[in-house]
Amino acid sequence: MNYDLLLRQNLKNIDGETLLLHSCCAPCSSYVISYLANYFNITVFYYNPNISEYDEYKKRVSEQIRLIENMHFKYPVKFIEGDYDNDLYEETIKGLENEPERGARCSKCFYLRLSKTAELALKNNFDYFCTTLTVSPYKNSKVINEIGEKLQNKYKVKYLFSDFKKQDGYKKSIELSKKYNLYRQNYCGCKYSKRDKLTIE
Repeated sequence: MNYDLLLRQNLKNIDGETLLLHSCCAPCSSYVISYLANYFNITVFYYNPNISEYDEYKKRVSEQIRLIENMHFKYPVKFIEGDYDNDLYEETIKGLENEPERGARCSKCFYLRLSKTAELALKNNFDYFCTTLTVSPYKNSKVINEIGEKLQNKYKVKYLFSDFKKQDGYKKSIELSKKYNLYRQNYCGCKYSKRDKLTIE
């Protein structure tokens, strides 16, 4: 499945619909928001209980808010902060602590974060939900999109398929991060990704 092509085909029919966009961090979201805000009324949902250190979590939240406040968009972009519950994350991935990055632990984490996004999208009558996670070259877009499709079927809210790293998306996110002087972390968020970060850089 060419998820980038599917995205571009879907965007041809979008003009101001509402999108709940799960964001993993400000740097990754920079390109995704700048791209999608030409089509959607976006609400950024910052839900990342995988981040193991609370100070790190709050730093990333503040950078997300600062980015939204400093960028300019065709359609307005709003912000919602989800609950920070690292205990829930640890419970979700229990038994998978020693899995490598991009393995089964990450898939469980994706499902946790996207399921909360889909639930909120349903509750608040969003037209679509989506995630910025596919912009990262360290994330498996096929796995993420398959999870999104499952949740679309479960919650009956349309999932916006994507592979945002295509069309130089990741490169553009780095350029925007530099432009807005964003804090760019060198690991995904959980203590296991921090442990293994040297293997993915």
